[in-house]
Amino acid sequence: MAGERLQEALTRFRRRYRAASRRERSGLLDELCQLTGYHRKYAIGLLNAREAKSSNPPRRPRSPTYSHEALKVLEAIWRAAGYPWSVRLKALLPLWLPWARKHLKPLPPELEPQLRRISSRQIDRRLAPRKRHLKRRLYGRTKPGGLLRHQVPIRAEAPQGTSPGYTEVDLVSHSGPCARGEFASSLNLTDLASGWCESRAVLGRGQEAVLAALKAIQASLPFPLVGLHSDNGSEFLNHHLIRYCQHQGIQFTRSRPYKKDDNGRIEQKNWTHVRRIWGWERYDTPQQVRAMNDLYTTELRLMMNLFQPSVKLRQKTRRGSRLTRHYDPPQTPLDRLAASHPRNARPPAIQKLLALRQTLDPFELSAAIERKLRSIESTTTARTFGALHPAPATGGPPTASLSPQRGRPVQPTPYLLRETSHVSG
Repeated sequence: MAGERLQEALTRFRRRYRAASRRERSGLLDELCQLTGYHRKYAIGLLNAREAKSSNPPRRPRSPTYSHEALKVLEAIWRAAGYPWSVRLKALLPLWLPWARKHLKPLPPELEPQLRRISSRQIDRRLAPRKRHLKRRLYGRTKPGGLLRHQVPIRAEAPQGTSPGYTEVDLVSHSGPCARGEFASSLNLTDLASGWCESRAVLGRGQEAVLAALKAIQASLPFPLVGLHSDNGSEFLNHHLIRYCQHQGIQFTRSRPYKKDDNGRIEQKNWTHVRRIWGWERYDTPQQVRAMNDLYTTELRLMMNLFQPSVKLRQKTRRGSRLTRHYDPPQTPLDRLAASHPRNARPPAIQKLLALRQTLDPFELSAAIERKLRSIESTTTARTFGALHPAPATGGPPTASLSPQRGRPVQPTPYLLRETSHVSG
């Protein structure tokens, strides 16, 4: 009650103070300070404060727009698609929802409009408690090739507005904690215009093996290979690849030494299409390489290029110290390839892929990828880390092997669960 009387008194003083002259205001301040014991500056702040509008009723909180069932369906699609970024998840929902009716039973028809209407910011808020953040560092294993640098021109910036066919290529090692001996590497290639990505596993870093893998990738591309851009590794700067590019009419360029930003597109794909899939384990047998290529050329290729939208950086604007990036709407690599050709003049390879996507079930693709990865990881974890760190010869139960990099038990990692806080396109 005392607080209410004080507020009423302040309201009366405030009205008198605003209507009074400058000399009268001084007397009102003296009177208020004597009655309340307030400091003069504090009293001035109280009298100059605006009155709260009591006529407006209190605002009622909004009721939930999206039901719990709709969020469960959204989470199931998010998990099956490999935990994509919210903008990419919103873009892939129209492709996945027709198949969700088959796998996520029962799926009431009223949930589908909610999922099509949900925004990317709302997805971030709803899925925030379930996101997992894994932060790891990647160390390269490549050696620079300096003998033929003068024969390959430098390209410091990716060309803008190019047609499909200009690509970047890199090699990702799968040596695990020990780089001794011969181990597998993934040859990763991405198209600058569409984001189409192809990968092949090779055993070792032999120049002929890398060239053979590149030929296999070129044969599977749905567009002609026009340009090739690599780093300065000796697996690319060699007579075999230079001679092949000259014979095929492929424009071959390289980046500046120690400038990874010159290969920004492929460095991003090295994470999303290779390292997130295989992790940091060691693969060093022909059987594992064949299993990796079986996954690269079938389910993983179709999942990443037909059902996974990505964003493309359009431009950057700087205002003072603030840098703003502007992106194109998310699209799958196949949709970008189809948009680069008129509808009545699309190449047969693109038309075949568009027809194939209508018959493929992305949930079954995700399950097949999970099964193959589990099969490969079970042999890799038991053989590699068990050989590097054998268990002590005791009669007790066997203990989990420890990773020499982290000192933690090595556990099988689910498909595409190696995720950071921000997944770019």
